[in-house]
Amino acid sequence: MLENKCLLSFTGYCIRFAATTGNGVFLNQPLLKLMAPTNLTDGFLPSLWLFVGMKRLRNSFEQIFIARHLLKWMAIVTPVSIVVGSLVAFFLWLLDVATKFRWQHEWLLFFLPVAGVAIHFLYKLWGKNSEAGNNLIMDEIHQPGGGVPARMAPLILITTVITHLFGGSAGREGTAVQIGGSMANLLGKWFKLSKEDVRIILMTGIAAGFGAVFGTPLTGAIFALEVLAIGRIKYDALIPCLIASMFADIVCNVWGIHHTKYEILFSHSNSVTVPFIHFDFLLLAKVVIAGVAFGLSGYIFSELSHRIKRHSNRFIKSRKWLIPVFGGITIILLTFLLGTQDYLGLGVTSKDPNGISIVNAFKQGGVTDWSWLWKLILTAITLGTGFKGGEVTPLFFIGAALGNTLAVTTGAPIDLFAGLGFIAVFAGATNTPLACTIMGVELFGTENILYYAVACFTAYYFSGHSGIYNSQRVAVTKLGKITLPQDNQLKQLKEYNNERKN
Repeated sequence: MLENKCLLSFTGYCIRFAATTGNGVFLNQPLLKLMAPTNLTDGFLPSLWLFVGMKRLRNSFEQIFIARHLLKWMAIVTPVSIVVGSLVAFFLWLLDVATKFRWQHEWLLFFLPVAGVAIHFLYKLWGKNSEAGNNLIMDEIHQPGGGVPARMAPLILITTVITHLFGGSAGREGTAVQIGGSMANLLGKWFKLSKEDVRIILMTGIAAGFGAVFGTPLTGAIFALEVLAIGRIKYDALIPCLIASMFADIVCNVWGIHHTKYEILFSHSNSVTVPFIHFDFLLLAKVVIAGVAFGLSGYIFSELSHRIKRHSNRFIKSRKWLIPVFGGITIILLTFLLGTQDYLGLGVTSKDPNGISIVNAFKQGGVTDWSWLWKLILTAITLGTGFKGGEVTPLFFIGAALGNTLAVTTGAPIDLFAGLGFIAVFAGATNTPLACTIMGVELFGTENILYYAVACFTAYYFSGHSGIYNSQRVAVTKLGKITLPQDNQLKQLKEYNNERKN
């Protein structure tokens, strides 16, 4: 009797141990047979072994549950990718049509102020909180609230095309990300997802939009994870974002959309003199200096855009429709001062094959010494006064043109430095050095990846605590000396720094 009680106490302890730790290592059959009387092992213990065995099987093969989790997200993400990839393809087609139409009818620029007024009233009448754009999507990921309205997608698509049609200097990334975020949120409601799953599906929307609009699926996935908070990446949405970005890019290609091809012909292997060192010290030093310049230009662009918007709203307190009027008039005057419309629109290519553009920035004499500054100013005015579009493609232009100028000044390879500027200014302005390094690989190849990383990481630090997304969180400061409440927004950090100065 005493033996039976002891055995039951021991088996009860083992069951509790298995339940808390997830493994039944002490409940092995030889041990129990050694301690248990025969009459118990013949009846009670087989059931116990079965129970523990099933529990051990379940916990030992967690990959089964991981696979189920991935299959679930593949089922959720597939419709997101199809919808977002198709809408982005439609958007890129419209953008191409609008750009070519403006090239053929340059007089459309004179109606830019009128277009700005139309955009203002479209958002005033139907936009609600959609005007917050990418910042709204980020806020919803961090702190779910009212959601991302489905109306954001058609509004940003229409108003971005209007901006480009009439000569505003803007990009396309913001539009694609907002399309992705709004459609992902809509599908999340239809699927009745939990708050945590809605957070992930919004991230997949960002990844799908970014990956499809630039044809860089891996960059799209990493960008969606990295852009949310400075200094921190959470991997819970890693696979869903990758699936979304890949599928959306495929869908976009299926619709016949072709992305611009860039090429860096420079080979660092030709400049290496020491066998066991795989880079050129002098060239690396030039890349570091260029990285500083790229970071500063990203800082200037971010601050100028925000200040134009802030001061415009401060000086024009009523009749806000006057803000895009003044912005449009300023762009018209600057365009005539420059004597060219090459700085308007995306700037990837130009009406004149030999004009100033991103593509030609990779060539000797493709841009002027100050092309980067003019594009920076015109884009900051466009976006700061209420016109719509993205910032990233103009950042590509600014970086490539600045890289061209720095290459000529320092005697560095022009195509390499144009490519470095292309990705590094973007890295500084968005605080996404890893995504931009990967973008360099996807767009230009792997050979110069070390220079990509050095340029992007340097630009990231020298852009300071600034960025084009005010709702971006600051998880780890770049200085490491500023103590802040957890997950402050970038704009809150700026306010904190201003208070310290005062």
